[in-house]
Amino acid sequence: MQRILVADDDAAIRGVLRDLLEDEGFQVSEADNGVGVLSALSSSNGSRPDLVLMDVRMPDKSGLDVLREAGTGIGSAPNKQLPVVIMTAFGTSNVAIEAIQLGAYDYITKPFDLDHVLLTIQRFFERQELNDQVIELSTRLGDRDPNEVLIGNSGPMQEVYKTIGRVARSDATVLISGETGTGKELVASILHNSSSYSRGPLIKVNCAALPETLLESELFGHEKGAFTGALNQRKGRFEMANKGTIFLDEVGEMTLSTQKKLLRVLQEKEFERVGGSVSVKIDTRIISATNKILPDEIEQNRFREDLYYRLNVISIYLPPLRDRRDDVPLLTEHFLQKHRFTASSGPARISQGAMQMLMEYDWPGNVRQLENQIERATVLSQGSVITEEHLSFTGADSRRVIDIGQRVRKGTTLQDLLGDIERQALSEALGQTDGDRLAAASLLGMKVGEFQQRLADYGL
Repeated sequence: MQRILVADDDAAIRGVLRDLLEDEGFQVSEADNGVGVLSALSSSNGSRPDLVLMDVRMPDKSGLDVLREAGTGIGSAPNKQLPVVIMTAFGTSNVAIEAIQLGAYDYITKPFDLDHVLLTIQRFFERQELNDQVIELSTRLGDRDPNEVLIGNSGPMQEVYKTIGRVARSDATVLISGETGTGKELVASILHNSSSYSRGPLIKVNCAALPETLLESELFGHEKGAFTGALNQRKGRFEMANKGTIFLDEVGEMTLSTQKKLLRVLQEKEFERVGGSVSVKIDTRIISATNKILPDEIEQNRFREDLYYRLNVISIYLPPLRDRRDDVPLLTEHFLQKHRFTASSGPARISQGAMQMLMEYDWPGNVRQLENQIERATVLSQGSVITEEHLSFTGADSRRVIDIGQRVRKGTTLQDLLGDIERQALSEALGQTDGDRLAAASLLGMKVGEFQQRLADYGL
């Protein structure tokens, strides 16, 4: 049973809150001054409250005095969040702001609405649960990199975990698909570290970052004199990954010529270096990833069908963040723990308004974009409380919100508004895919023919 301490010098207010909280199943204790709160917070006999509802104005010590002493005097670091909700009649004044800066979780204003009190308490314990989950994840990692963990409890992520659990210890070839920023490289690392190849190296290749001539040399190596500048024999990534795993990121960017050579490696577990004639045999697990829809690429004759089936022995699809919004709070807590203002700082905290903004955003850049947003906001807030003003999304998003608001006030019809939104969505999709219409149509869940027609309709 969760314990709540109600601290107020007004006995009538304490009585109302006690009745409310006990009806909700909480164990309630009371204090009528700041000294009593400090004593309860420093208790080590198992009676320490899980949460304190505390008035600002109390005899002996004010609520702010309690926060100052609790933040430095009972083993807590300055700016660390304390299990305290302040009650104040001055919610719009500097008192409430200072209380948050001193570590209070939140504040409620008097006269308060009882439903709002319960909602604030519920949010506090939900946040505590998220913190506990992050700590548990870190503990389970042991000596492994604490950043090498998938975060999320949503239904789509549970399916990902099940698939990884079934195939991780096998040597099967795996194809990971999903939008940019969903964590495909992270899944590859987890698969490698859980497999029989974990004693060998994990060699990563970004196929989109290298032109065809360099990609072949990177993958298969080259002999001395194979081309201008090849002054010595050089091992390729496949050879370096022998007895380990090679991760081919953005495999859909390979040219058909390179795809043909990769197919031979998959079939025969051997290859020749560029400019060579001696076969090099390897024992390597192959994991690949793509943000493209490869069956569509096959239809467009940009990807070999036989290679697709060789790569796609086991398929893992990573859902975009907009399809698992329930995971945003847990991911946010993880990144707050990971990105701190200084090495000695505690994690920054985030206001309810800022969290609501994160929950409502579509995240075209997915988890990677969320992490960058949290890292930036932590710097701007100097590791204290992240509010709405510390969050900044793309200029296109800001312009869209402002434009719609203005046009609604001017009496623009819903049909015209929806048309403008659709036009902007088409443009945004083209921008995010560098003009690739097939990929842009996929982003919007449209067939490419329909997407082309909409472009023509809007003169894009």
